[in-house]
Amino acid sequence: MSLYFPDDLISRERLDAGHDKPARLAVIGHPVAHSLSPRMHQPALDEAGIAARYIKVEVEPGRVAEVFARMRALGFIGCNVTVPHKFEALAACDEVDAGAAEMGVVNTVRFEGGVTRGFNTDGYGFEEAVRETLGVALPGAAVMIAGAGGGAGGAIAVHCARQGVRRLVLANRSVDKIEELAGRIRSHHGGVGILTAGLDDPRLKTWARESDLIVNSSSLGLKEGDPSPLPADCFTSRQAAYDTIYRPGTAFQQAAEAAGARVGTGREMLLHQGVKAFQIWFPGSTPVAAMRRGLAAG
Repeated sequence: MSLYFPDDLISRERLDAGHDKPARLAVIGHPVAHSLSPRMHQPALDEAGIAARYIKVEVEPGRVAEVFARMRALGFIGCNVTVPHKFEALAACDEVDAGAAEMGVVNTVRFEGGVTRGFNTDGYGFEEAVRETLGVALPGAAVMIAGAGGGAGGAIAVHCARQGVRRLVLANRSVDKIEELAGRIRSHHGGVGILTAGLDDPRLKTWARESDLIVNSSSLGLKEGDPSPLPADCFTSRQAAYDTIYRPGTAFQQAAEAAGARVGTGREMLLHQGVKAFQIWFPGSTPVAAMRRGLAAG
């Protein structure tokens, strides 16, 4: 599918030239060419009989508010937001859903009556994915998140707390990034035990092996040859391990599988966060089957 840029959003004539349907939904990111979102959303639009295209827009940091304004002017319904724009998107919204505000990041936007409304569907997508593929229920679970300092990791951490996990271990290369997140979670969810550590902290092995679910929400695994954010001895056969990277065969996945852990990949999270976003744009819709087929066809 074609890749668009902010300058393509200057007019309908330029954006829609050669197409019989107008572009009215998008995913923005930097980079964004690899995104599988159009593969899910376009079949859902087509099956629902909605005359619209879902496109990819490459947006440099610092231009999110400008792109939102251009989309509103062109009559866009909304857009998805991926790395590195989830924090910037929060600041660019006029109104933010309570869950997204607590998470501190926005990954879904709806344009309505000149107002930009922000939401976050990452937590919902994560919970549905681990329930469906790994049989993990979040209430009462002990969860470790490696790479919790990023937008998706923070959203997953807050969602886990909101769903009543027993313990959260937040691990990140930079500890400063997760201390603010940990403080925010403690202020809203005092009953959740929060532990923070750097990825090189020797305590991580013990904390990991005590966890029911280990999550990789870092970027390690996006590129072939990336190492796992956690050493192999962090995993046990009684655990579930979930990788938010949707490329199969990452080092994190291989280490977990070698230890006998149940393993899930980010495709299921991508699917379910996309379903929730679609329902934000089109309340009452049931796009999951069309989206699942679209992902499987790729």
